[in-house]
Amino acid sequence: MSDQKKMAIIATKGSLDWGYPPFILASTAAALGYDCEVFFTFYGLQLLRKKLDLQVTSLGNPGMPMPMPMPVLLQALPGMQKMMTVMMKKKMAAKGVSDLGDLRELCQEAEVRMIACQMTVDLFDMDTSEFIDGVEYAGAAAFFEFAGESDICLFI
Repeated sequence: MSDQKKMAIIATKGSLDWGYPPFILASTAAALGYDCEVFFTFYGLQLLRKKLDLQVTSLGNPGMPMPMPMPVLLQALPGMQKMMTVMMKKKMAAKGVSDLGDLRELCQEAEVRMIACQMTVDLFDMDTSEFIDGVEYAGAAAFFEFAGESDICLFI
């Protein structure tokens, strides 16, 4: 048995704001010498697409800080999600937050193992040619082997 620490992450969300935690945590763990594996399932599979066209919305996210109070009805208007996504990307760039694609690439370079849930790929009839190179495809049982031996296991 290896003395190398392990971290397992389950990524289930595919929006811009939910895309950052798995890649930040995985790249940090890899930099600290952890053997790291991320299992992408359901909407988290969006994070594996070559073209990251992710958005953010405040709907259903009452903790999202808004620059000004905005009633839910206004947030639901057509175009608001696009506008909020543009605002969030500008704010991140202004604060020096890395682009999500860059963080994902950093994980690839650090040899973070990225596993797409085969059941979900099949369920949604996803075209795997749209996914980045190096993605592995497996079911939950295969991930459990790694997760069961991990020092840290996170559900995001």
